Amino acid sequence: MTFTDAQLERYSRHIILKEAGVAGQRKLLNGKALIIGAGGLGAPAAMYLAAAGVGTIGIVDADVVDLSNLQRQIIHTTADVGKAKAVSARETINAMNSDVDVVAYREKVTAANIADIVRDRDYDFVIDGTDNFPAKFLINDACVLLKKPFSHAGIIRFQGQLLTYIPGEGPCYRCVFREPPPPGAAPTCREAGVLGVLGGVIGSLQATEALKYLLGLGGLLVGRLLTYNALTMEFRTVSFAKDDSCAACGRTPSVTGLAGLIDYNKPECEMCK
Repeated sequence: MTFTDAQLERYSRHIILKEAGVAGQRKLLNGKALIIGAGGLGAPAAMYLAAAGVGTIGIVDADVVDLSNLQRQIIHTTADVGKAKAVSARETINAMNSDVDVVAYREKVTAANIADIVRDRDYDFVIDGTDNFPAKFLINDACVLLKKPFSHAGIIRFQGQLLTYIPGEGPCYRCVFREPPPPGAAPTCREAGVLGVLGGVIGSLQATEALKYLLGLGGLLVGRLLTYNALTMEFRTVSFAKDDSCAACGRTPSVTGLAGLIDYNKPECEMCK
């Protein structure tokens, strides 16, 4: 592809990076990222990926913008209250960078649709911006089966965490967190609160992982769990190994096919009782 004068100016700070250059920016424009959840994590991740010129960005979210979201979900504005989050996010990205093709999925990820969504544009990288354990385990299981790299993150109160899964290169989310906790065992941000800026810190790191993957640069958080404490302003990285007994990526996995993906939101799910 040939860059226009406007593109050369827009992406000039990438182009002058010797590790990226014109070839790297071309990779980004040809890249495809799927963001599941247009909330506290997905909002900053989507904005930075769009600003960077990632050519196709999928946004999955079934919710509408609520006034309480605006304390941290920076892709939405007061005028968007009541609007579908996926649509609001698409409009913000389109206003920022017309180079980006935004695909809005106004639906909740389930065991029945997640494979079709990931395959829809053959996304290169998945960002888990969800806020509940059932969705996080479902995203992990689907990405392991579909051999798709993804970034997991979570935030609550003043703390955040992050890890990256690359097929064939390291452990998955289940290797650290074996199964979803019982309903009500872990508080949500709605119940415990969250410092608004925390989504910006951790969501931006997710975008960083996605950009590095698309560019083929640097070391990703494979086999490493990064944690952040905003009160003490400390980052820690804990290494962890692949679990041979992991239900998703172990030697004899019990999660063995897309048709058998577990819908952890269903009350009959044995793991969630």
